[in-house]
Amino acid sequence: MIQIFLTGLCFLLLRPTCCSGSRILVVPVDGSHWINMELILQELHSRGHDITVLRSAKSWYIPSTSSIYTSINVTMLEDESNRNFYDKMIQDVVECRRSLPFISMFCQPQVLTSMLDKGHEILARAAATMLDDPVFMKKLQDAKFDLMLTDPALTLGVILGSYLKLTMVFNVRWINNGEAHFTIAPSPVSYVPVSGSELHDQMDFLDRTKNMLHYIYSFVEQHFIINPSYSDLLRRHFPPGTDLLSLERAADIWLVRTDFVFEFPRPTMPNVVYIGGFQCKQSRPLPADLEAFMQSSGEHGVVVMSLGTLVSALHREATEAIAAAFAQLPQKVVWRFAGEKPSSLGNNTLLVNWMPQKDLLGHPKTQCYAVPLNRL
Repeated sequence: MIQIFLTGLCFLLLRPTCCSGSRILVVPVDGSHWINMELILQELHSRGHDITVLRSAKSWYIPSTSSIYTSINVTMLEDESNRNFYDKMIQDVVECRRSLPFISMFCQPQVLTSMLDKGHEILARAAATMLDDPVFMKKLQDAKFDLMLTDPALTLGVILGSYLKLTMVFNVRWINNGEAHFTIAPSPVSYVPVSGSELHDQMDFLDRTKNMLHYIYSFVEQHFIINPSYSDLLRRHFPPGTDLLSLERAADIWLVRTDFVFEFPRPTMPNVVYIGGFQCKQSRPLPADLEAFMQSSGEHGVVVMSLGTLVSALHREATEAIAAAFAQLPQKVVWRFAGEKPSSLGNNTLLVNWMPQKDLLGHPKTQCYAVPLNRL
């Protein structure tokens, strides 16, 4: 009996394991957001999952053909806008910040609200185009996807995944009109600074008043500007009372692209998983000319400057001021820059159209990385 028992136990422990891959529908965001999403897809593909990506036919970075996924072309935000839109927004924000502090505090949010209003109207129309197309929707339903993986910085994946009743996973940092935590978790404004307020968690009375005003503005923006863009679509395709926030908060897992140790203390939720730094890899050798520039920096090292993939150029006055400031540094500077060369550019600054960013950041000569807030 003992021999039979041991034989059976060995059979159970050593038998081949059976597993099957899931069918995953992915709705990404273009630009720099795609870089980290692609890494997740590569890992999913290596584990046997079948992946379908919805992309724009005019996508900037998402390939139409890939060895790790099948793509379907749809109408997205970038079909009706271009990079000049983002450049104009940045220039308007710079103009606001040149105003008096009290005026700037409300001018800058108004510029961003105007952008959000236009963007969500376009997204709502794109979502309606999909949901109102019976052939397209039947194709997705017949595919019998198991999971929706999406970046909710754009709302198409949220709406589509909710309509198809798929398990929802967010690859997220920014959502709707602010940072992800403010959508999913309680965020007491007495010590949690609102995105864009430029405050920290040690606030006096005036700081808390300012933080509350930002929170109220954000609340009004969400419920009276963003949500109404989707009211007709949601009324026609979802149960009564459904709004955009309820769909987002129903997501099963939030993969938040940050490390909690870099955050101010704040409440979080059990379905929030912090994945900050997951895309990090060992740096590779730089091209010979760039390596020579890095080595020429001596003991002071190098500052790396990048504004990301959506902003091609700042206002001329701003670039001149930045270039003049860089010229005074003892460090050398590598600046990813598109536009007319600033006249105040110093001999220590190298302008490049493209840079191997990860390899530069891992270089021992790199001392500082200048990055816009939306990249953090």
